[in-house]
Amino acid sequence: MDLNSDVGESFGRWELGDDEAMLAVVSSANVACGFHAGDPSTIRRTCGWAAKHGVRIGAQVGYRDLAGFGRRFIDASARELTDDVVYQIGALQALAHTAGARVSYVKPHGALYNAAVHHETHARAVVDAVAEVDPDLPVLGLPGSALLAAAEAKGLRAVREAFADRAYTPEGTLVSRREPGAVLHDPRHVAERVTRMVTDGAVEAIDGSVVRLDVDSVCVHGDSPDAVAIARAVREHLTSAGVRIEAFS
Repeated sequence: MDLNSDVGESFGRWELGDDEAMLAVVSSANVACGFHAGDPSTIRRTCGWAAKHGVRIGAQVGYRDLAGFGRRFIDASARELTDDVVYQIGALQALAHTAGARVSYVKPHGALYNAAVHHETHARAVVDAVAEVDPDLPVLGLPGSALLAAAEAKGLRAVREAFADRAYTPEGTLVSRREPGAVLHDPRHVAERVTRMVTDGAVEAIDGSVVRLDVDSVCVHGDSPDAVAIARAVREHLTSAGVRIEAFS
């Protein structure tokens, strides 16, 4: 099972997360590309750490929204959004190259990720960008999303993703961060939950119902104070259950 995390989200003197520690735990790194977070020096440094630990690098593309950390919907046209995503992937490709690494997949961030669950125009815009840059790049997204449907229709590989530290609705989507209980913080609880996701293909929704899901990768967010502890607990629990942690092939 692949474990991924959002990294490279510091900006200038503002620091977010312990990327170096996180990259010693996960197998894939969703590196910010400068539109929702990250600056060139942060991105280059993060790519270097990823290369050092043998962690696969993915482009975490987002709306052009530094002030809102990419968590606000931007009503961009399809052409504008496609161009923005092409730009972000290209920037990360160049900075990854300086670390002797390469970009291996693409994952939307924040509001763009959530919008692409149902917003078909923005989902297709992201997929079109990936196909224009490199049709061999897989796309990570929520199972059943418009994003993954568009990727498959375009002939791209669709990688199904679950979230370790986010609450789910009964419909299998993520509970809004504005709602209480949307983000989980207890490492043991999160680790047990992920183990059930991976071994049983199930997760308990916020209302107590059970959601079925098949996933190829599990995301542990890197922007909370207990992020590294959660990631370590998840890895340890999965390994104890006989699950091998490795980047998706």
